[in-house]
Amino acid sequence: MIDGRPGLLRAAYDVVVAGGGPAGLGAALAAREAGAERVLVVDREPEAGGVLLQCIHSGFGLHRFGQELTGPEYAQRSLQAALDHGVDVLSDAFVLDIDSDRVVTLMSPDHGVATVRSRATVLAMGARERTHGAIRVPGDRPAGVFTAGLAQRLVNLHGVLPGRRVAILGSGDIGLIMARRLSLEGVEVVGVFELMPFANGLTRNIVQCLHDFDIPLHLSTTVVGIHGRDRVEKVTVAPVDGELQPVLGRAWDVACDTLLVSVGLIPENELSRQLRLRIDPVTAGPVVSSAMETSRDGVFACGNVVHIHDLVDFVSAEAELAGRNAGLFATGVQPPDDNVRLQPAANVAYCVPHTVSTDREHIVYLRVRKRMEHCSLRLSTSDGRVVHERRLRYAVPAEMVNLRLRPALLQDFHGDSLLVEVVER
Repeated sequence: MIDGRPGLLRAAYDVVVAGGGPAGLGAALAAREAGAERVLVVDREPEAGGVLLQCIHSGFGLHRFGQELTGPEYAQRSLQAALDHGVDVLSDAFVLDIDSDRVVTLMSPDHGVATVRSRATVLAMGARERTHGAIRVPGDRPAGVFTAGLAQRLVNLHGVLPGRRVAILGSGDIGLIMARRLSLEGVEVVGVFELMPFANGLTRNIVQCLHDFDIPLHLSTTVVGIHGRDRVEKVTVAPVDGELQPVLGRAWDVACDTLLVSVGLIPENELSRQLRLRIDPVTAGPVVSSAMETSRDGVFACGNVVHIHDLVDFVSAEAELAGRNAGLFATGVQPPDDNVRLQPAANVAYCVPHTVSTDREHIVYLRVRKRMEHCSLRLSTSDGRVVHERRLRYAVPAEMVNLRLRPALLQDFHGDSLLVEVVER
């Protein structure tokens, strides 16, 4: 369906967006506002909105809308804004391929396998959950092992509880939110077991989802065995040493009928690899310029497909940037050339975008590798000269850090590389 009507798929669009979550919808709206007349969003779900449709808790939209919304409310606002601006939304459809000339091959029940030409494309496919198979948890393979997102979908969209006594492996935000959600439904959550010595979810979720419900969080602890014939009966957990190796001599069993796995997200980049885009090995997403353009002209990317975000408000802000530049590209306006490369340095895992221009203001997103308190975010040259420094009360891997770069800071570094680091002060 396109805007509720079948059979209206055009042969050519100015901008085609792959993915109808908050990133895709935000990019499509921005492309229209930048002058692209024909914009198409392709989404694989029956209704656009992405994972937000199953996130019925509040806490979304504080930065973007100035008020606290549930996930479906945020998604509906994004979808309605796109539709109001004449964006075509094709749901229940898959993008199969995007070739080097930006010809998009898609498949849907209404249109079969079809191709549409585009002047610019935006990749906004989001991310998928890492499963317990990906981290090779040993033991039996009974029923009762779910990713946290699947459990969220079962509970919030289908009204089905995954179990009655639940253990959670990993402290990602979805797992923390499900700990609270299941507790509210009368399910006993026996504990959250996190491999790292720090939690991997937002501080507010640690407090509101675990502390407020007296759910224990076991740091430096992991699941080393799953036991059960037909259904999970128990899991074996063990502390880990400084090398993150389980200390099996101190392991213990935890009785449960369900194990939820919340061990991170993986950017959904099959299309990116088909396009042979340059991929950042740390983020597992495309390398992007300050215009969110990838290594292939006219192909832009935004949201979790580039790097995993902790707040949907930041996804929408990044999507606006990608969509605006895609829209301008489609009307013949080339993105400005970047002339400064940003290089992650001390305690910085990555930064996005990867390059910036000296003539415009930029927002750079970064994540640290380890927790630090009373530290400084520093931008410096390779010979140690400090360009910019900002004090931080703390920095943790679970929370993105934002750095605003103004032209006045960059004007002397045309053609240079600048180091981005977080250091003790």
